Parts: sequence; structure tokens; C-alpha cells
Amino acid sequence: MQEEFVCAGFGGQGVLFAGQALAYAAMDAGRSVTWIPSYGPEMRGGTAYCVTVISDQIIGSPVVRQPSAALIFNIPSFDKFEPLVAPGGILAYNTSLISQTSQRIDITQVPVPATDLATMLGDARMTNMVLLGAMLTAHPILPLQAVEDALRDHLLAKRPERLENNRLALAQGAEFVRQMQAEAV
Repeated sequence: MQEEFVCAGFGGQGVLFAGQALAYAAMDAGRSVTWIPSYGPEMRGGTAYCVTVISDQIIGSPVVRQPSAALIFNIPSFDKFEPLVAPGGILAYNTSLISQTSQRIDITQVPVPATDLATMLGDARMTNMVLLGAMLTAHPILPLQAVEDALRDHLLAKRPERLENNRLALAQGAEFVRQMQAEAV
């Protein structure tokens, strides 16, 4: 099993943080992992994306041409990465900022009003965790608990007061997808 994720949006949206959380969670689960960030010199407000590769085997190359999954936070990233998602892949995107939809029928689409849901929780900065929770519910390659543990053990170890908001945001994204799946039946 090898999964290739791209997380893309504007700098400051927590795009790199989401990919890093996914990488740490997979690493702690005993998987092979690569995480490669890419961002413009302007950082906040500029284009940012990262690629996280998770595998049960040694990863031959961290280069990804057609990701199996994409978490997309804004329109420019949607325009750039939606066509690259591999057939059979999954596209989770933030409908709070992206009004268009993909016309592709060979991928699974997970439209999530991630910024709106994060704002309802009291912090729009949690958009990244809402979208990650939604993605991992629609495409459960790792349990949400693994991401929570990675946040606690690695990324928020020096800021434990932020852990609960991140946990709630993951759960909010997961619940949104569960409701969406129940309504589709």
C-alpha cells in the first residue's frame, strides 16, 4: 500500500501543518513516510503545498506526479491539483472558498465547508484539521486518533493548549463526512 497526498492552499492556512500531522501519524504507526513542503518566498498569503507519501514499504521516490489524494484549500490550488489526482483517487476540498466542482467521474469528491465549520468552532485557523478529519473519514488510511496522538507527541508538544481545538476540528470534519455519507444512502 502506498498513498500519496498533496495538501495545497495559501500560506497561513495550515496546509504544511496538515501534511506534517499526517506524516507524523503514519510514522508513529510504523509506516514509511516522506514529507516535502513547497512554498513561495512570501509564505503567508502565497501559494503553499506539501506532498506526504505513506507506504508499508520503503519509498523509492518522494516525487509525486499523480497523487492518490488531495486536500485542497483554495481556488488556485484546485485549478492546479484537481486534474492531477490519480484515477480512483480522492479530492477533498474546502467549499467555503471553492465554489466550483470537479467534472471528473473517475475520482471521489469530498466537498467540505471546512472554513465555515472551523469558524463555528471559534477558530478559522482550524480549517486544516477539519479538512484532514474529513479526508481520513472518507479515506481511512489512518485513524483520527493517530493524528491526535501525533499532534500531542510531536507538533503541539510545546503548545498543549491548542490540542483540544485541533481534536475538535478533526472530529467536526469527520462528523460532516459521516452525515454526508448517511444522506447519500
